[in-house]
Amino acid sequence: MLQPLVAISTDVRVFDNYTWHAAPQQYLDAALSVAGVFPLLVPSFGERLDLEQLLSSVDGVMITGSKSNVHPSLYGGEASEANGPYDPARDATTLPLIRLAIERGVPLLAICRGIQELNVALGGTLATEIQDIDGRIDHRAPVSDSQDERFVIRQVLSIAPDSCLAGIFGAGPLTVNSLHRQAIDRLGSRLQVEAVAEDGTVEGVSVRDSRAFAVGVQWHPEYWARTDDNSARIFRAFGDAARAHLMARTGVRAAAE
Repeated sequence: MLQPLVAISTDVRVFDNYTWHAAPQQYLDAALSVAGVFPLLVPSFGERLDLEQLLSSVDGVMITGSKSNVHPSLYGGEASEANGPYDPARDATTLPLIRLAIERGVPLLAICRGIQELNVALGGTLATEIQDIDGRIDHRAPVSDSQDERFVIRQVLSIAPDSCLAGIFGAGPLTVNSLHRQAIDRLGSRLQVEAVAEDGTVEGVSVRDSRAFAVGVQWHPEYWARTDDNSARIFRAFGDAARAHLMARTGVRAAAE
């Protein structure tokens, strides 16, 4: 019995006189402990990577959240200091990785910055500093030195009936921890809206007619995945999809989560 390998996006950061390719631990722990998959960090080297070979060897792709934003030049916007920081090396890696994963039918879970990358990868645009838009609520994290307080579960979403997310969470409202200052504006081709906030902000999408699980969420299920059942559910669903992909790819049954 094998454990599915899942490719995880990385940020490019510079500290201690080194350039690092890294991902936050919460995503890796949720992938390993809740989804039951083996997280494999993918360095952000863009076109230098053979993504075809990578996707022939893994059973899922997870695109993580990040402090950085997708560069506006990729969706017809203008870069600014206020909208930064940016991570062009990550963009050059994740956008083609997302498109190829969808094409190849490899399960995909895109979180926070990830849902924005998914939208841009499929031709959509982003709205920036949405807290300044009339009629929108402030989706930014509460000001606090405590990460638990910043990531508190407090926003109510509406889940679209008969959607992929409705199959995971059930019918009715869902309360989540959604922390962001930009969001989907024009929806990318092939995407359908799965969840919206009380002010209409898109908080969840899926890929229409996808050959595999392909979902993006604007909130942060990774943070409470060990202790909150709703946060865990999406990782379990992703893990199930990765195990099904492993079985189809190799004929070998995957290890249980």
